[in-house]
Amino acid sequence: MQTAYISHPLCLRHDMGSDHPECPARIHAIEDQLIASGLFGYLQHHDAPEVSREQLLRVHDGDYIDSIAATAPKEGRVMLDGDTEMNPFTYPAALRAAGAVVMGVDLVMEGKTENAFCNIRPPGHHAERARAMGFCIFNNVAIGAAHALAAHGLSRVAIADFDVHHGNGTEHIFHENPRVMLCSTFQHPFYPYGGADSGNEHIINVPLAAGAGSEEFRAAVTNIWLPALEAFKPEFLLISAGFDAHREDDMSMLRLVDGDYGWVTQHLKQVAEKHCQGRIVSALEGGYALHALGRSAMAHIKILSGL
Repeated sequence: MQTAYISHPLCLRHDMGSDHPECPARIHAIEDQLIASGLFGYLQHHDAPEVSREQLLRVHDGDYIDSIAATAPKEGRVMLDGDTEMNPFTYPAALRAAGAVVMGVDLVMEGKTENAFCNIRPPGHHAERARAMGFCIFNNVAIGAAHALAAHGLSRVAIADFDVHHGNGTEHIFHENPRVMLCSTFQHPFYPYGGADSGNEHIINVPLAAGAGSEEFRAAVTNIWLPALEAFKPEFLLISAGFDAHREDDMSMLRLVDGDYGWVTQHLKQVAEKHCQGRIVSALEGGYALHALGRSAMAHIKILSGL
């Protein structure tokens, strides 16, 4: 079966200003690499639907959902925090971004595709139950995980997050829910300045020091993530696919290379094949050096697709 590629034109319309690193060109950077490689045509293409209120309420407070809808501007931009803004297209784009991950879960669970990559923005893993932050409004991957549990009757879902920033929102949402395992690597100390001491048996945080590269990252995955996932035996795997730990990305001080993203994807795919019937949904998080983002995402999607 093909890998599903899920996006929506509204994800290009969300715009926080010409000087903001989380820009519409990120979507194009990935698509351009996929087209240049010849991979784009082999993917199963879908337009993301809007997430439903019921699906949002599994991870976000109702008052928060209402406040985001009420804050959405008719023109111009409004600030949600120091680095997260909304323009008139942000709210509908956020509904589609979350809806993409839900669609991915449904397609995979219904056997219509083996796995899925969601090329979406705004990203999600910093969004807490009732707080937007770090470019994120709704926690796309958390919504997908909760949907897999509630709508498809699963008992154990795992999330792997290799973004350079700690997925504080995902941890906040699932910290007391042992049905969801979060495995995360991230630069520390670094934004959002947490995660190093907040783990438990199902929150597997591996902080990496500034300057760490392939060796440290691969050791963290091999020695900590993979044994934890093996013990947990997830029935579904989601990936918060942030590519901002790349050495070319000046948003961070880690030194990963393109091949690291293919390598980690291969190992996660092996976990999924053993325990999850191959079921994976991956969603774009960070990655701001456009050429590195495109190459790294292509390495990730190429392994997912098996091409």
